[in-house]
Amino acid sequence: MNPKNIALALMGLVLFTSHAQKRIPEVEQLLQKMTLEEKIGQLNLLTPGGGVATGAVVSENVEAKIRAGKVGGLFGVAGPEKVRVAQELAVKKSRLGIPLLIGSDVIHGYRTTYPIPLGLSSSWDMDLVEQAAQMAAKEATADGINWNFSPMVDIARDPRWGRISEGAGEDPYLGSKIAKAMVKGYQGEDLSASHTMLACVKHFALYGAVEAGRDYHSVDMSKIKMFNQYLPPYKAAIDAGAASVMTSFNDVDGVPATGNKWLLTDLLRDRWGFDGFVVSDYTSLNEMIAHGLGDLQAVSVLALKAGLDMDMVGEGFLTSLKKSFEEGKVTEAAITNACRRVLEAKYNTGLFDDPYRYLNTKRPEKDILTDYNRELSRKLASRSFVLLKNYNSVLPLEKKGKIALVGPLADSKENMLGTWAPTGDFRLAVSILEGFKNIAPTTEIAYAKGANISDDADFAKRVNVFGPRISINERSSQDMLQEAVALAKTSDVVVAVVGEATEMSGESSSRTDISIPESQKRLIQALVETGKPVALVLMSGRPLTIAEEYEMPVSILQVWHPGIEAGNAIADVVFGDYNPAGKLTATWPVNVGQIPVYHSAKVTGRPPSESDAFQKFKSNYLDAPNAPLLPFGHGLSYTTFEYSNLKLDKKQVRQGEGITATVTLTNTGDYDGEEVVQMYLRDVVRSITPPKRQLKGFQKIMLRKGERKEVSITLSPDDLKFYNGQLELVSEPGEFEVFVGTNSDAELSKSFTLK
Repeated sequence: MNPKNIALALMGLVLFTSHAQKRIPEVEQLLQKMTLEEKIGQLNLLTPGGGVATGAVVSENVEAKIRAGKVGGLFGVAGPEKVRVAQELAVKKSRLGIPLLIGSDVIHGYRTTYPIPLGLSSSWDMDLVEQAAQMAAKEATADGINWNFSPMVDIARDPRWGRISEGAGEDPYLGSKIAKAMVKGYQGEDLSASHTMLACVKHFALYGAVEAGRDYHSVDMSKIKMFNQYLPPYKAAIDAGAASVMTSFNDVDGVPATGNKWLLTDLLRDRWGFDGFVVSDYTSLNEMIAHGLGDLQAVSVLALKAGLDMDMVGEGFLTSLKKSFEEGKVTEAAITNACRRVLEAKYNTGLFDDPYRYLNTKRPEKDILTDYNRELSRKLASRSFVLLKNYNSVLPLEKKGKIALVGPLADSKENMLGTWAPTGDFRLAVSILEGFKNIAPTTEIAYAKGANISDDADFAKRVNVFGPRISINERSSQDMLQEAVALAKTSDVVVAVVGEATEMSGESSSRTDISIPESQKRLIQALVETGKPVALVLMSGRPLTIAEEYEMPVSILQVWHPGIEAGNAIADVVFGDYNPAGKLTATWPVNVGQIPVYHSAKVTGRPPSESDAFQKFKSNYLDAPNAPLLPFGHGLSYTTFEYSNLKLDKKQVRQGEGITATVTLTNTGDYDGEEVVQMYLRDVVRSITPPKRQLKGFQKIMLRKGERKEVSITLSPDDLKFYNGQLELVSEPGEFEVFVGTNSDAELSKSFTLK
């Protein structure tokens, strides 16, 4: 054997020994007792139905399969009593009594829903993000659930893709911070505690980069772009200890993620050291047939060999792996390894010690929908709002006079929770009309619907799959419009609540036209023509194209879909009880033709002019500017902030050293307020083309009016690194520019050199 082969053999021995040392004796003893069929059974995740399904399949004969030891976990079942029935079947009626994992999609709160993830990310507050995840875990575990299909950490730069609503936006640095905070919030310090749950980071990988912004579509991307721009949040979640990973529907380098060995083994396990288990997305294993990779048996073999451990709903593993073993297409060792990882997760949650640890019937009343939880949801919502524009300082409103509250979302509880809130109850939500009356009880609040969310009945039918979200009024659009205009004319100020219904974004909710629907555009225009001050409360699950509305004499408060306390939180901000401080985490385009448009795009060899004015033979458009309508990091306040005196603590940095930037921030307005100080970095010269600038640090600062403070942000040695052409994480000597300011267009800058 040559020296190279000897070295590889020794390396394999070391890796095997290291893994063996981590093995859990109780799990190993159980594996010795299990038949091949029972091992395969642990790889099967089913749903008995009754919840929100993301595909056409609902599992059959679930009870019989549990008794036969052919089920490793369930989702779509909740409540201590219901979960106990399932758990007792597994523990008392199956041969080996192996308990079940009980999963759920707890995307932005359980019963106490809070803002959609894109909204929550706009708070730029990692402590609040962690608290939100903690609350969700406490409520879900009180209802018998021990495994959460969250966080979704996909980087998304195409707002046509409906699932941009479920993530943290476009930036890998911010996305990584949020991924870490959510995993920590769900899992806590002890996975066996009855108030923590297994996190499942998804969708691995690159799902947010689907072509044309169309859900479940193909992805084609270079490895360099993957490693530098899309993979960091997944890795951050893994480094934070995420217990499980869910594969994505798309392909990666031409191979569907669910059967991609490079992705699930070479990268995830060997390079990143992940030692948890991998589950498919809903029937994504079976869907490899449609991708063109073979029949169910073939794709099941492919997935197992790639590193998939659990098959969600499709039952490809259950129905074909034994046959594949008998035909020599898979080894028992591969099946055992997958089973081991599922069993280890159950052991780590404490299910083997007490299968009923999450089934305390007193907990739901004590831990779910508490006053504390609703108050936290209200706080999370108000912190997520982004003041896009404040024309003539219309906001905040005074609690006096007559306010016309109009719009199809102003009194619409069914649209407050947001997409992917199957565990919430919209009937318990606070509408905006209710919130206004709660916060300003002595103020005259008059309401008119003014318009339907959309007048298109066919579109409404597609949106209303999970229940009525777009209701088309029996009255004519003209009658509703005239009523709203008449009300506006007799009022002191108009607040128009407009935007998207909840299911106009989210899974399987891609849109090619991401503007405000025409019915609402007519309403906004008519309200502006009254000459009254108008504030738009804009609700959506994605960035919208609002160039027309932005040019109007209106103020615009973006509130996303805020959750169960929507009305109270919106009223808190509109009436100035809280000064908004949210910042956009995804760029807002002028029109869909600019997409993808994002702050860390590269500079071309023919860059446009600094003024963004058209120049022939430069990288620009004939019919639109290059610049977006609203940049990443944008967000105003009722007060104003001034940045000055940017300094670096050194002009030269050696490899392995950090550098600190300090800026003076002054509250120059009339209100106390918070500001998110953002720091961006540009690597001026390097071996692969650099982005124009990248977010590398931020701090959220509270200042009283007139107060001034020096704010320091430190770049670590890792912040200067990138993945080069060989996918090595390196920093290269040369010049760097630091930019500090209120958004990604920050103008204050200083340079330093890395030696």
